[in-house]
Amino acid sequence: MDVGELLNYQPDRGAKRTREEDRHEESRTKHRTAGRESGRPLLKGEPDNEEQGGGEDGVKILERLMDQDGEEPEGELVDETTVKKMILTFEKRSYKNQELRIKFPDIPEKFMEAELDLNDVIQEMHVIATVPELYHLLVELNAVHSLLGLLSHDNTDISIAVVDLLQELTDIDTLHESEEGAEVLIDALLEGQVVALMVQNMERLDETVKEEADGVYNTLAVIENMAEFRPGLCTEAAQQGLMQWLLKRIKAKMPFDANKLYCSEILAILLQNNDKTRELLGEMDGIDVLLQQLSVFKRHNPSTAEEQEMMENLFDALCSCLMLPANRDRFLRGEGLQLMNLMLREKKMSRVSSLKVLDYGVIGPEGSDNCHKFVDILGLRTIFPLFMKTPKKMRKVGISDKEHEEHVCSIIASMLRNLKAQQRGRLLSKFTENDCEKVDRLMELHFKYLDAVQLADKRIEGEKHDMVRRGEIIDDVMDDEFYLRRLEAGLFVLQLICYIMVEICNAGIPQLQQRVHQILNLRGGSVKVVHHIMREYAENIGDGKSEEFKESEQKRIMELLENF
Repeated sequence: MDVGELLNYQPDRGAKRTREEDRHEESRTKHRTAGRESGRPLLKGEPDNEEQGGGEDGVKILERLMDQDGEEPEGELVDETTVKKMILTFEKRSYKNQELRIKFPDIPEKFMEAELDLNDVIQEMHVIATVPELYHLLVELNAVHSLLGLLSHDNTDISIAVVDLLQELTDIDTLHESEEGAEVLIDALLEGQVVALMVQNMERLDETVKEEADGVYNTLAVIENMAEFRPGLCTEAAQQGLMQWLLKRIKAKMPFDANKLYCSEILAILLQNNDKTRELLGEMDGIDVLLQQLSVFKRHNPSTAEEQEMMENLFDALCSCLMLPANRDRFLRGEGLQLMNLMLREKKMSRVSSLKVLDYGVIGPEGSDNCHKFVDILGLRTIFPLFMKTPKKMRKVGISDKEHEEHVCSIIASMLRNLKAQQRGRLLSKFTENDCEKVDRLMELHFKYLDAVQLADKRIEGEKHDMVRRGEIIDDVMDDEFYLRRLEAGLFVLQLICYIMVEICNAGIPQLQQRVHQILNLRGGSVKVVHHIMREYAENIGDGKSEEFKESEQKRIMELLENF
């Protein structure tokens, strides 16, 4: 074994999982050997070894590595005793390092050996990730508390090593190997405010340094692992400074990299199904941050697949935010409608997601102001060409015709529900243009989705008949599965189309009502079928909203049906 091999030697830590999505494995490996080349300690800004007589320390390190090279058997059994010894060694080295740093704060050579020893044992502790059933020992012997304390260590190499260890301990596959051990570890980490400590550590890391950039990436990986195992911690994590840090990092004027992509992913995770984090982001002017970052893509496509993924994450985050009514007003004030309108007209990759955002922005009674503003900025000229023809480019970027048509129909339905006076008149006049061509298109879509849903219903009825014949019980789970299949066939799009039909027939424009009924009769359609579909739509409307809203909306729909 030559000197180069000795310097890069790492003792066997036992079986270790690989993360396919971790783009930084190579740099992480380099980081674990940081500070060992030419006998260098881990310290930041320390004096040169040759000037300070550090050559002797380099020899000691080489001797120690040579001793380790025959002592540690491969595949050593990791049991309770091994873990306890390892934790005891870690506590001793941590205490010794702390003691020497306090005693000799301005003389690095006095505590650099202890720092190397501490780093070594942290690296060796990675083997504990192979026995998650023993995680309780980390908590019982206070090792978790000590590790969290090291996240604020003066030497960021030590804090990064701790983050690296935490990332491996919280690997989602490992956590699921022992639910009991995982629960104990996650509880202890949260009790110690791990997110707040990791955010403070990230604040001081310099991402222009490769190892420190990897430290940020691994920190985000720890958060993702914990959030996936326990989604409920997202609110707490966001409130401990994570949301603020993510927004700051996303808008930082830095070249696009893996960390910015990861930040967008974590942000989307925090906002998913969580009104508290959505409200927090809105209060931090996060809507403006998202719109500013997305505005880059109104005239330019993402240059790489990774940048496209980041763009989609930011769009998803924006859609999640708009599910909170208060954020729709912030979206309006931030000129979000103008940006989405421009994206739809520019026909770049962002057009697909901007349509979805627009749908989320105008839906429900809280979207009324956005509906009126959209008409004022000439949005009808944008949305109706998309209604008349589904662009082929939509399919190329991974969106189906059904998704596109659902968003467009939902936007038109929301405007019919929310618009008043002049703006409503401008919308209805669109349906009379060019000999009611938009009514013809509406009816074309109606029969398209009616056929698809009726075909799905026939198959479901056949399966139900077979199940009854076999004596099987059709429970709630099976009913939910059947309903999902009807949705996949286009049930919701069909309901939106029928709603638009009923609305325009009640608009007081005889031309529109005559055209709808004429096409229904010509193609063998049925008013009864439309009534049935609308009743089903009314039954499911208002989910998640107040009973008062639900009842008033159902009553309104029933009144529209009487005049259909």
